Amino acid sequence: MKEFKQIIQAYEVCKEESISAALATVVKVDGSAYRRPGARMLVTQDGQLTGAISGGCLEGDALRKAQTVIFQQKSMLVTYDTTDEDDQKFGVGLGCNGIIHVLIEPLDFSNPSNPVELIKEAIQERESSLLLTVFSIPRSKSEQIGTIFLKRGNQEFGNSGKLNPQQWLRIKHEINGFQENQSQIMEYEELDQISVFFEKIHPVTRVLLFGAGNDTRPVAQMAELLGMELFLFDGRKNQATSARFPSAQNIIVGSAEEVLPSISTDSNTVALLMTHNFEYEVIILEKLLQSDLPYIGILGPKKKTEKLVQRLESKGLQVNMENIYAPVGLEIGAETSEEIALSIMAEIKAVLNQKSPIFLRDKKGPIHESGL
Repeated sequence: MKEFKQIIQAYEVCKEESISAALATVVKVDGSAYRRPGARMLVTQDGQLTGAISGGCLEGDALRKAQTVIFQQKSMLVTYDTTDEDDQKFGVGLGCNGIIHVLIEPLDFSNPSNPVELIKEAIQERESSLLLTVFSIPRSKSEQIGTIFLKRGNQEFGNSGKLNPQQWLRIKHEINGFQENQSQIMEYEELDQISVFFEKIHPVTRVLLFGAGNDTRPVAQMAELLGMELFLFDGRKNQATSARFPSAQNIIVGSAEEVLPSISTDSNTVALLMTHNFEYEVIILEKLLQSDLPYIGILGPKKKTEKLVQRLESKGLQVNMENIYAPVGLEIGAETSEEIALSIMAEIKAVLNQKSPIFLRDKKGPIHESGL
């Protein structure tokens, strides 16, 4: 999400200053690669890059290809085969061993449905969107259809005019039945050998951070680094300030009872209780348990959480511990506030991505899941 915002910001500058640009998107990967489908890079006519499609080994060639796309105003599909010994110049930086397909599209600022405009629309609301990009590997020498359509809730954006009626009818059927939480690539040999990248774009992760002590500042800094939104809650006016937490989108100061109306949650929101104030957290936790949060982290020993739960259960509440992570964080031997923040954010990422943390050297098979 952070990369999306950076690309949009660079796009707006190009639009305002009439600087021609193109968007490069990784649409399919076979084997090993540094970035996965959905990775993007905006390229300007004068060679400025925003975002990335690899760890640095493909960007130079992609830049040259993108400048050709800008000049010709025709989309292009480029394939980098780092499994080919004659093509190791592309993979030497990472030791990659995969085939990476990159779609490069010119950006028409006058078109309200160009790829970046669709991305802008995708992240406007706190609701997941489905973005469609159409390409053809067998017909890679031909101009590509590209990023054409976005569906967010009941709203639809884009233009299906580049597809023939048979193609659109089939794809529209897939859109209406798409229930997956993750992106997928589907191939249609019978429809002029096209492939469609059904990209699920989720809202930015919002962190509800309860506590403005010194130990929470590294958490806020790390959340910003990861492109997350931070809402800060605390009862101390001298602690919960924009000077101490410059990355916070919102700072709510007040007692636990006073901040309750300001707590808004959804399935892309996580909460961290780090106030060191037991009574404050009892009230907040009762409110959070009424939501569908995937993650509630509580700082402190297990006994503290047990007391919190006992207090709530004594009021007749049933506490489901499935989404409560206490003590908060992964076991990495963290001692300092910065190390604890690292363990917390790693745990949040693992939970949201539905992963069980392990050493990657112990993982069987490739790092990334197959299919994309």
